[in-house]
Amino acid sequence: MPVRVVLADDQQLIRTALRMVIADIEDVEVVGEAADGEEAVTRTEELRPDVVVMDIRMPGVDGIEATRRITAAAGESRIVVLTTFDDDDYVYGALRAGASGFLVKDMALDDIIGAIRVVAAGDALIAPSVTRRLIQDFTSARSAEPPRPGRDLTAITDREREVLTLVGSGLSNAEIAERLFISVATAKTYLTRLLSKLDARDRVQLVIIAYEAGLVSARR
Repeated sequence: MPVRVVLADDQQLIRTALRMVIADIEDVEVVGEAADGEEAVTRTEELRPDVVVMDIRMPGVDGIEATRRITAAAGESRIVVLTTFDDDDYVYGALRAGASGFLVKDMALDDIIGAIRVVAAGDALIAPSVTRRLIQDFTSARSAEPPRPGRDLTAITDREREVLTLVGSGLSNAEIAERLFISVATAKTYLTRLLSKLDARDRVQLVIIAYEAGLVSARR
């Protein structure tokens, strides 16, 4: 079955370009479009797509609030935020709202299609360099706020804590394997265990948990 996608963006040009590219791809299809966050929520409820490609800055209900509503409904649809990272202060908010990753609008269209496939398969799309950037931005934004209690990590082993720290620092599975002198398959096993034990949706949430538990910081 093809990956079913809803495109949510207030720019008709963006939606049209993506739809035209996807039309020539057998394993991905656009099943609906939305011009704002409210419509994105409604279309997701109606169509139950595998992936929603969600812009952040839209009139009325923005992409963050729409993401929060969609993920709170506990459906199967996963969210990929579509934004311009260098100029957007809301990326972390979108990830915290439940997005499984984000795309940059000036990415090659083929890369965007690949990202949709990755998220539809249950993974999160977040590059190591972007992970570190998010941590730095989040630290700056939260520096004046009182600290929040971190997730209870008593259920994880010391080794799993090591892996969580490395995930939070932006390392890929291959880099974690190299750092801990284990196989990539073993690194993936640890990641799966962490997702289960910490009730995390994906790798993005593990990054957030690692930061809020004090395992990583912007200086790391």
